[in-house]
Amino acid sequence: MNTQGKKVKVAVGLSGGLDSSVTCFLLKQQGYDVVAITVKMVNDAKFEQIAKNAKAVADKIGIPHYVLDLSKEFKNDVIDYFVESYKKGETPNPCIMCNRTIKWGRLFDFAINELGCDYVSSGHYARIVDDNGIKKMYPAKDLKKDQQYYLFELDQNHLQKIMFPLCEYVKDDIRRIAAENDLPSKSSKESQDICFITKPMTTKKYITKKFGLKKGDFVFIKTGEKVGTHEGFYQYTIGQRKGIGIAWEEPLYVVKLDAGKNIVYVGTKDDLYGKELKIHDIRFQYPFDKNQFEANVKIRYNMEAQPAVVFVNWDTKTGKIIFDNPVASVTKGQAAVFYSKKDNHLIGGGWID
Repeated sequence: MNTQGKKVKVAVGLSGGLDSSVTCFLLKQQGYDVVAITVKMVNDAKFEQIAKNAKAVADKIGIPHYVLDLSKEFKNDVIDYFVESYKKGETPNPCIMCNRTIKWGRLFDFAINELGCDYVSSGHYARIVDDNGIKKMYPAKDLKKDQQYYLFELDQNHLQKIMFPLCEYVKDDIRRIAAENDLPSKSSKESQDICFITKPMTTKKYITKKFGLKKGDFVFIKTGEKVGTHEGFYQYTIGQRKGIGIAWEEPLYVVKLDAGKNIVYVGTKDDLYGKELKIHDIRFQYPFDKNQFEANVKIRYNMEAQPAVVFVNWDTKTGKIIFDNPVASVTKGQAAVFYSKKDNHLIGGGWID
């Protein structure tokens, strides 16, 4: 790809995994001047292997490879946020925070300002479409892999300079491309884990190691009756059913956490449902000025967006959402993301109170 005789330069956030590797390959094949950037997020052997894997991919494709050490920033902005959220009785979303501060924060700035790149790319599955000069984000072809939810905080400063080449492919296509071109990542397995928590460590074990064991009460939310004891409210999340360990005539779920009193409120399935929630730090992906609008809304990644009305207070960037029908497991600390009811493009989102 050339502009006035000069190749368009694109930086790719390269983890060494399948998606980001094929992104590099496709862009190079399309004629772009491609450079790869691997972010050092933690100082451990796992990262050293990630960097080696990424370097092997870059060498195979024939593109420059940079390692950007953001381990200090990642700890401050993502890991500390993760721990503090649990401490407050919230369930954090470290992937969204990493996208904000690391991938589409410092990596993006480094690529544009330091390396002089025209665009930044990644292995995310989402589609960016130009609408009369305004860039809007739509679902990728592979709806099972669509990652718009995690990218709701991107704005026009980002979207005008982003490429998502995987939007045209499904995952099987990506595996085939990697195999046919013998990319070192061709056998990479899908990772759904939190990147800074390495097996056999789990999130529950990680948080318990941070806070220790603190005995508290399970309380049945309908009656206020104590129905059992636990070893720390931070070991539980809203909607959780397994691991409660209370004998009851019907299944019990975690429905509310009181961090101050170390109480885990439990209830039956009907107690999980509600029609209204409040949000803060609302952001839109393009110029938007409505105080009230209809949208389809997700309150977690792996759910089908539900019809709702969104109300916005522009002075405080706060608002509320009223769903047409009750939704389950509204969880403080997660994101509520708005999609157009007309064509499903991403409008914006906010953080649940």
